[in-house]
Amino acid sequence: MRINVCAIGRMRDKNVRALADNYLSRAQALGRNLGITDIKLVEIDAKSNSDQEGRALLAALPDNAFVIAMDETGKQRPSRDMAAWLDTLKDGTHRDIAFVIGGADGHGAALRSRANATLSLGAMTWPHMLARIMLLEQLYRAISILARHPYHRD
Repeated sequence: MRINVCAIGRMRDKNVRALADNYLSRAQALGRNLGITDIKLVEIDAKSNSDQEGRALLAALPDNAFVIAMDETGKQRPSRDMAAWLDTLKDGTHRDIAFVIGGADGHGAALRSRANATLSLGAMTWPHMLARIMLLEQLYRAISILARHPYHRD
């Protein structure tokens, strides 16, 4: 299985980029033993409206990916639940999973209709670059839970 985090905009701050790269590399290293062959961040420059951004995001998705739209109205999952869900998706019929983060105006209609699920990082509003880091950290945490790594402590 491959995991893609597709997002509108680029991380220009080197410290934010370093944090993202850190979580990506840690998740990739642990994920290999679980059958997660690749985890990547796809950044898309498309600054117009949610429909145009949605089309750009849809074009970047792997064929037949299980698409999870990151949205404030999506389902909130505790870390262990996120790990179990990721494990179920990993063993399912989709070779690719794509987490999609839209622009400031959220997701357009086409992307919303294509999404298989929605996921929320909580009821608070987060800057999109911070939401990206939080999602990458939660992916690393979920993979570490599945790998029985001591990173997550209850």
